[in-house]
Amino acid sequence: MEKIKKKIDIKRITSALLGFPLVVLVLTLGNKYVVDVFLAIIAAIAMQEYLNAISKDSKPIRWIGYISCILIALIHIGPEKFDTVAVGNFNMLVIPILLLILFTTIIVTNMKINFKDISYTLFGIIYVITCISFIAQIRGMENGRYLVWFAIIAAWGTDTFAYIIGKRFGKHKFSKVSPKKSIEGCIAGIIGAVIIALIYTYAINNINGFEYSYIYITIFTIILSIIGQIGDFAASSIKRYVDVKDYSNLIPGHGGMLDRIDSLMFLAPFAYVFFTMI
Repeated sequence: MEKIKKKIDIKRITSALLGFPLVVLVLTLGNKYVVDVFLAIIAAIAMQEYLNAISKDSKPIRWIGYISCILIALIHIGPEKFDTVAVGNFNMLVIPILLLILFTTIIVTNMKINFKDISYTLFGIIYVITCISFIAQIRGMENGRYLVWFAIIAAWGTDTFAYIIGKRFGKHKFSKVSPKKSIEGCIAGIIGAVIIALIYTYAINNINGFEYSYIYITIFTIILSIIGQIGDFAASSIKRYVDVKDYSNLIPGHGGMLDRIDSLMFLAPFAYVFFTMI
């Protein structure tokens, strides 16, 4: 049993070491258009995993889900006025447009596609596409190449510390939704994320001359860490409903793309709001 656990840990660490440099390279050095395309590809993979998972219980409309991923790649296409005013207006129309298309599909297929199918499809678009699009929005902000890492630290810092401490010291189970998660791990995740966020704040304040408040960063990291953990449980609840262990085996030791980014994409909209207030 110990050998199996060690193998899993090695796979998990190796995958992280191989994948993390790519994320750093794209989010830090890539321009906003490269980042948008990169996130659109991630969204497409995550959407594929979600659609495969729920296919056990429904007939999702896959082509609508895949086409929706393209919207992320187009977030920053066009003049600055389009980025601010038009995008805001278009975002308000996205759901009504999707509803129009989805219900038209029911009519055209003579109810071979039903309300349950379009509901699952629409939820997937909101859950995967909308949430991931906020990561692109954060990266496109002024100083976005630095701000986006606060969101990543809140998500992956929490995951890392919760996993390490929870595995070693976790005795009190948190929820049946995800039986392996412990209260000790959840608390350690928050503390670990705050520590990393403060170190990162100190670094960019001194190197880049920023003046981000340590108190503000601490509060907002705690909030984002909690939201990210709720996102983790949310993803687990979907997996339990459709009876799958992982969304896929794309990333050894981690599961699928959706397993790896579930907390990040859940907290991204809230991180965006916080960053607009800095």
